[in-house]
Amino acid sequence: MKLKFSKMHGLGNDFVVIDGVRQTVTLVPERIRELGDRHFGIGFDQLLLVEAPREADNDFRYRIFNNDGGEVEQCGNGARCFARFVTEQRLTNKPAIRVETARGVIVPQLEKDGSVKVDMGMPRFVPAEIPFLAETEAVDYPLDAAGRTWQVSVVSMGNPHAVQVVDDVDTAPVAEVGAAIETHERFPERVNAGFMQIVSRGEIRLRVFERGAGETLACGTGACAAVVAGIRRGLLDAQVKVHTRGGDLTIAWAGPGQPVYMTGPAVTVFSGEVEF
Repeated sequence: MKLKFSKMHGLGNDFVVIDGVRQTVTLVPERIRELGDRHFGIGFDQLLLVEAPREADNDFRYRIFNNDGGEVEQCGNGARCFARFVTEQRLTNKPAIRVETARGVIVPQLEKDGSVKVDMGMPRFVPAEIPFLAETEAVDYPLDAAGRTWQVSVVSMGNPHAVQVVDDVDTAPVAEVGAAIETHERFPERVNAGFMQIVSRGEIRLRVFERGAGETLACGTGACAAVVAGIRRGLLDAQVKVHTRGGDLTIAWAGPGQPVYMTGPAVTVFSGEVEF
């Protein structure tokens, strides 16, 4: 069976996006891993599947698979690409859409300048909701990994994140420590490990070791989690420019009880067909 797809990216975080509304799609981990291989397949950080919604009030359902074949709950850069895809494919003509994810509804909106703004929902800090093994909720926690203790802020943006502040992201041990934190026993569903350098109260640099994908050029939910963590620590203002290796995002959070807003680009690289 041949399936049509689009190759897209948000700040270099790249995706294969498949229309599951007008095509019948059955995904298995082995085939996802084959397609995700950058030498023998198409290559991607995540595969995004567009489906019809389960609830009548929503426009679409959004499923995300890492290139290791595992399904995950949320992806911020993917959400922006999702919004551009359904618009370009004429699946909707709405400027703002309601999209079901495994952890709730998000609302992407196409802006006049071509960027995409996404209401990513409210961050969660209760350990059991992340999930994270801790007796009580705290702004940050000591975490023993890779032979030393790291101070991490733990937050869910629909998927789990552990964010630490570093002096310089260029010299931070992202690969070694990120891998150790990702699989740490205190995170029953694994975790995305963020490394944040504070430039000013309105600007940070960020690298993220993503669960199931390794370090990517950008991570939208990781940017949201980092800014939220920085605001809770009193280090950042309510709107922050986030510099990733793939480009820049703008993240805004007004504080507890409020949603996080992410604004950034989404680009279609090419479209094609693949045997599935």
